[in-house]
Parts: sequence; structure tokens; C-alpha cells
Amino acid sequence: MKKKIYIAGCGGMLGEAFYAQFKDDYIIKCTDKDVNDAWLSFLDFRDLDAYRKDVKDFRPDYLFHLGAYTDLEFCEQNEDETYRTNTMSVENAVYIANELDIPLLYICTAGIFDGNKELYDDWDTPNPLGVYARSKYMGERYVCENAKRFLICRAGWMMGAGPKKDKKFIQKIMNQLKEGKKELFIVNDKDGTPTYTHDFAKNVRYLIENEYWGLYNMVCGGQTSRLEVTEELLKILGLDDKIKINIVTSDYFRETYFAARPACERLLNRKLNIRHANLMRDWKIALKEYIDNYYQGYLE
Repeated sequence: MKKKIYIAGCGGMLGEAFYAQFKDDYIIKCTDKDVNDAWLSFLDFRDLDAYRKDVKDFRPDYLFHLGAYTDLEFCEQNEDETYRTNTMSVENAVYIANELDIPLLYICTAGIFDGNKELYDDWDTPNPLGVYARSKYMGERYVCENAKRFLICRAGWMMGAGPKKDKKFIQKIMNQLKEGKKELFIVNDKDGTPTYTHDFAKNVRYLIENEYWGLYNMVCGGQTSRLEVTEELLKILGLDDKIKINIVTSDYFRETYFAARPACERLLNRKLNIRHANLMRDWKIALKEYIDNYYQGYLE
């Protein structure tokens, strides 16, 4: 008998990977307020009554709460909307999971740290800098303090789902290349850890199936920077000698990206390593697989 998973906020880049990794071996219901795929149905998880009814009608064995506003500038300019979506909807998920006595999955972010350390493990104390980071951290704390059984996984610089759903760094660079740009302006004062959505979803599945509940850092292997990621991307695309990289500081983009961002978001998967449960591959391997699988012919 297949187990059932209700996945809320499944319309984004992470949801695409969760759908792919779980659909064959579980009965899943995937919902989002943006119904952008045939396998999605409509639900706005900010509406507690609708959320509760939809989950209860499905009677799942697990509740996965994925969705959030992740545009930092939007979050700074829309504080109440951000807390309603990123924090209070997580409280909704906790109520529902506890009522049904099922485990809850919540996704958090490396962005909840202040960037003053070179590396953060699972036990370092977060100190969020902006509205987005604070909203996510308050969601994490609520789950930790109130959910009966939970899994919280902190992701780094997310990459996945290709041109259709990737709104993050890789897609932004690919857009510039597609537009024919011969020069890129890349910051070299931001460090972090890429996180491939499919590796992330596979590792979540491993923890769920082994019932390793709790809070985990979950990022790809290898510590890096925005500059190094760009250099590796150009190498994979065979464009490293055709595109000029101009190194700049974050001040260069301050009008566009005005929200506070930590200088360092590097996570260490210490708990996964200690449990021998770390399935996350090196970021360079994951990046190559991502480009090979999702961007064939994209720049032609």
C-alpha cells in the first residue's frame, strides 16, 4: 500500500523536483496558488480553513510545506504579505499536521544567518538580517517548538527546474547569455553553497523513510562564491574563453538588490554527515547535471 503525501506550495523550482522524486512510489497531491503544471491543483495555503479541508480530505501520511516568497526585495517592500505567506502559513501547516498526527516537512534557508562566520553548521544560532530571512527563521522556530514530528531542511543557493521555474542565480546568468551578452558583472563578496533541487528532494526522501526527524543543513558539497559558480557555469557551457567576467562588489547592484544579504551563507551538513545520511553531491557535479538535463539547446 503506497503512502500518501500532501505537498503544499509545489509550483516552484523545488516542487518540480519533489514531484519527480516522489510521484512513482507515493500517492501525492501537489497544490499551489499558481497552477502552472497539469499535476498541480489550486490551494492557497494562507487560507487556513481551505488548507485544513484539502489536507484532511486527502488524508495523507505526510504533509510537505514547500512554498514561500523568496524574492528578497519583494519581501522588504511587502512585510505583512511576507509574514502571512512565509511564517503564518507555516503555523497553519503545524496545526494541520498535529491534528492529523502526521510528520511535517518545512524548508528553511541558509539566508537566516548573518554572514559573520565562514561556515555554519546545524547548531549555529541564526541571526536574520532582513524580512525574508526573519520570516523563514520564525517559521523554522515555530515548527521546532510546536510540531509533534517534523523535518526541517535548510537549503543554500537553490538551482533546479530550468528556464520555466528557476528564478535564481543560474537562470539569471543564462538569461544574460541568451540575450547575447559578452560581458558579465559578477560579485565576489558573496559566499555560499549551491543546492540542486533533485539532490535535495532525494535526501529528504531518505530522511523521511528512515524517520530521521529534526533539523538538518542540506546543501551540495563544496564551499564556493558567486564568482566561482559563474566561472564553472561558463566552463560547462564551453564559453569560458568567449565571455568576459567583470568582478564587482555588491554595491554595483545595490539599486536592484537593495535587501540585506549575508556576505557568507556557507552551510556544513554536519548532522547528515554524523548520521551517514548525506546524499548531497559536490556542487560542480550537480551543476553540470542540471545544465545537461535542463538547458540543452537553450543558447542556440
